[in-house]
Amino acid sequence: MPTTIRTIIEDQEPLTAPARMTVSEAARLMKRSKFGAVMVVEDGRLVGIFTERDALFRVVAEGHDAQVIQLASVMTRDPQTIHPDRPFADALQLMHASGFRHVPVVEDGRPIGMVSARDALGEELENFIYELVRQKQIKDVAS
Repeated sequence: MPTTIRTIIEDQEPLTAPARMTVSEAARLMKRSKFGAVMVVEDGRLVGIFTERDALFRVVAEGHDAQVIQLASVMTRDPQTIHPDRPFADALQLMHASGFRHVPVVEDGRPIGMVSARDALGEELENFIYELVRQKQIKDVAS
Protein backbone atom coordinates (compact mmCIF):
# COMPACT_ATOMS: atom_id res chain seq x y z
CA MET A 1 0.00 0.00 0.00
CA PRO A 2 1.48 3.38 -1.00
CA THR A 3 2.38 5.95 1.65
CA THR A 4 -0.34 8.56 1.97
CA ILE A 5 0.28 12.24 2.43
CA ARG A 6 -1.58 12.06 5.74
CA THR A 7 1.16 9.76 7.04
CA ILE A 8 3.86 12.23 6.00
CA ILE A 9 2.21 15.25 7.66
CA GLU A 10 0.70 13.56 10.73
CA ASP A 11 3.16 15.18 13.16
CA GLN A 12 3.31 18.48 11.30
CA GLU A 13 1.93 21.72 12.65
CA PRO A 14 0.66 23.67 9.62
CA LEU A 15 2.59 26.89 9.02
CA THR A 16 0.08 29.61 8.18
CA ALA A 17 0.01 33.38 8.02
CA PRO A 18 -2.63 36.03 7.31
CA ALA A 19 -2.56 37.78 3.93
CA ARG A 20 -1.90 41.12 5.67
CA MET A 21 1.39 39.89 7.23
CA THR A 22 4.46 41.63 5.82
CA VAL A 23 7.01 39.68 3.83
CA SER A 24 9.62 40.44 6.48
CA GLU A 25 7.45 38.94 9.22
CA ALA A 26 6.69 35.90 7.05
CA ALA A 27 10.39 35.38 6.31
CA ARG A 28 11.20 35.38 10.03
CA LEU A 29 8.36 32.91 10.64
CA MET A 30 9.64 30.63 7.89
CA LYS A 31 13.20 30.85 9.24
CA ARG A 32 12.10 29.99 12.81
CA SER A 33 10.02 27.07 11.57
CA LYS A 34 12.65 25.92 9.03
CA PHE A 35 10.00 25.84 6.29
CA GLY A 36 10.57 27.09 2.75
CA ALA A 37 6.98 28.21 2.37
CA VAL A 38 4.01 29.43 4.36
CA MET A 39 0.33 28.88 3.58
CA VAL A 40 -1.62 32.14 3.46
CA VAL A 41 -5.00 31.80 5.13
CA GLU A 42 -8.08 33.99 5.47
CA ASP A 43 -11.04 32.88 7.60
CA GLY A 44 -9.44 29.43 7.95
CA ARG A 45 -9.30 28.92 4.19
CA LEU A 46 -6.21 28.69 2.02
CA VAL A 47 -5.97 31.71 -0.29
CA GLY A 48 -2.31 31.50 -1.29
CA ILE A 49 1.20 30.28 -0.67
CA PHE A 50 4.35 32.33 -0.17
CA THR A 51 7.68 30.65 -0.86
CA GLU A 52 11.38 31.46 -0.71
CA ARG A 53 11.23 31.81 -4.47
CA ASP A 54 8.42 34.37 -4.20
CA ALA A 55 10.57 36.37 -1.76
CA LEU A 56 13.45 36.39 -4.21
CA PHE A 57 11.64 36.93 -7.51
CA ARG A 58 8.58 38.94 -6.48
CA VAL A 59 10.04 41.02 -3.66
CA VAL A 60 13.82 41.38 -3.88
CA ALA A 61 14.12 41.32 -7.69
CA GLU A 62 11.25 43.79 -8.03
CA GLY A 63 12.69 46.19 -5.45
CA HIS A 64 9.82 45.98 -2.95
CA ASP A 65 10.32 46.83 0.72
CA ALA A 66 9.90 43.57 2.65
CA GLN A 67 9.13 45.56 5.81
CA VAL A 68 6.07 47.08 4.12
CA ILE A 69 4.73 44.84 1.36
CA GLN A 70 2.12 42.32 2.47
CA LEU A 71 1.87 38.68 1.47
CA ALA A 72 -1.40 39.40 -0.35
CA SER A 73 0.56 41.41 -2.94
CA VAL A 74 3.25 38.84 -3.71
CA MET A 75 1.89 35.39 -2.85
CA THR A 76 0.84 32.77 -5.35
CA ARG A 77 -2.95 32.91 -5.24
CA ASP A 78 -5.12 29.80 -5.31
CA PRO A 79 -2.22 27.34 -5.35
CA GLN A 80 -2.62 23.76 -6.43
CA THR A 81 -3.37 21.56 -3.44
CA ILE A 82 -3.62 17.90 -2.63
CA HIS A 83 -5.87 15.84 -0.36
CA PRO A 84 -4.18 14.05 2.57
CA ASP A 85 -5.48 10.63 1.54
CA ARG A 86 -3.73 10.74 -1.84
CA PRO A 87 -0.50 8.74 -2.27
CA PHE A 88 2.66 10.75 -1.68
CA ALA A 89 3.77 9.81 -5.20
CA ASP A 90 0.89 11.96 -6.53
CA ALA A 91 2.33 14.99 -4.71
CA LEU A 92 5.78 14.29 -6.16
CA GLN A 93 4.32 14.02 -9.64
CA LEU A 94 2.43 17.30 -9.17
CA MET A 95 5.62 19.06 -8.00
CA HIS A 96 7.61 17.67 -10.91
CA ALA A 97 5.01 18.44 -13.57
CA SER A 98 4.35 21.97 -12.29
CA GLY A 99 7.90 22.95 -11.35
CA PHE A 100 7.44 23.75 -7.69
CA ARG A 101 8.66 22.24 -4.42
CA HIS A 102 5.76 22.74 -1.99
CA VAL A 103 2.16 21.52 -2.12
CA PRO A 104 -0.40 22.57 0.49
CA VAL A 105 -2.45 19.71 1.89
CA VAL A 106 -6.11 20.65 2.18
CA GLU A 107 -9.03 18.76 3.68
CA ASP A 108 -12.59 20.10 3.66
CA GLY A 109 -11.26 23.42 2.37
CA ARG A 110 -8.86 23.88 5.28
CA PRO A 111 -5.06 23.65 5.15
CA ILE A 112 -3.75 20.88 7.40
CA GLY A 113 -0.12 20.69 6.30
CA MET A 114 2.31 20.93 3.46
CA VAL A 115 4.49 18.43 1.63
CA SER A 116 7.70 19.30 -0.12
CA ALA A 117 10.35 17.65 -2.24
CA ARG A 118 12.44 17.44 0.92
CA ASP A 119 9.94 14.95 2.38
CA ALA A 120 11.04 12.39 -0.20
CA LEU A 121 14.56 13.27 -1.13
CA GLY A 122 17.89 13.46 0.56
CA GLU A 123 19.20 17.00 0.91
CA GLU A 124 21.75 16.68 -1.91
CA LEU A 125 19.20 15.37 -4.39
CA GLU A 126 16.64 17.96 -3.27
CA ASN A 127 19.19 20.74 -3.83
CA PHE A 128 20.01 19.32 -7.26
CA ILE A 129 16.36 19.30 -8.29
CA TYR A 130 15.91 22.82 -6.91
CA GLU A 131 18.84 24.00 -9.03
CA LEU A 132 17.33 22.43 -12.16
CA VAL A 133 13.99 24.17 -11.51
CA ARG A 134 15.78 27.47 -10.77
CA GLN A 135 17.76 27.28 -14.02
CA LYS A 136 14.58 26.63 -15.99
CA GLN A 137 12.86 29.61 -14.37
CA ILE A 138 15.82 31.89 -15.08
CA LYS A 139 15.74 30.75 -18.70
CA ASP A 140 11.97 31.43 -18.83
CA VAL A 141 12.41 34.93 -17.35
CA ALA A 142 15.26 35.73 -19.74
CA SER A 143 13.25 34.61 -22.79
